[in-house]
Parts: sequence; structure tokens; C-alpha cells
Amino acid sequence: MVRTIGEAAAELGIEAHVLRHWEQAGALAVRRDGNGYRIFDDAALEQARTVLKLRRVGLSLPEVTAAMAPKKSAAQAVVREKIAALETEVRRMQQAITYLRHTADCRHRYLDDCPDCAAFVREL
Repeated sequence: MVRTIGEAAAELGIEAHVLRHWEQAGALAVRRDGNGYRIFDDAALEQARTVLKLRRVGLSLPEVTAAMAPKKSAAQAVVREKIAALETEVRRMQQAITYLRHTADCRHRYLDDCPDCAAFVREL
């Protein structure tokens, strides 16, 4: 089935300009009809779905383009780098949650008076 850019965008739940941007950035390959209009066949729509999923898990457009490279090892390297970055971010967020929980229950009037709070601030 062939779709216009508007139909493809509606099916994906995004705006048409997003698909144009992805194409311009090199993350999406789209054919054109005789009049120059973008046409989305099933393969192009599936590629757009993949781009959308990768964007939603936090990959930038350059990372998406690299992750969709024909060479599997290059794609895997990008994904592994993103996993490492996300794991680092998760650890940082866990530390922040621990700190905030402590400060919510801290009996000290000022955070500087609390050794645990002061230690956390030094770790930042």
C-alpha cells in the first residue's frame, strides 16, 4: 500500500514536517512519484516506525542514522554507546532520588549541618 506523507504521518501519530526532517537528516529514505511528491510504501513506513522508536528511546538523529547503517557492527556500536550513557544517567538519577528522599526526612535545619547531605553534595 502506498501512502502520502500526510497519511504516513497520521498513521505514525506525528506531523508531516517530522518525516521531512528525518529525510533531510538522512535517517529516512523516501521515494518520490512522477510529480515529486513523497510516497511511503510499506517498507518506508516500517523504516519510519523504526526511526520513531529509536527517537523515543533517546537516540539523536545522527545516532538513529548510524544505528540504521547497513553494517551491523556500526549499528551495534551506536546502540551500545547509548546503553552505556543511559545506564550512567540512571545511576545519576538514582543518586538524586536517594539524596532527595534523605533531605525530605532530614532532621537538620540546614542541609550543610547534615553530614549525609554534605557528603552527597561533595559527590556531585
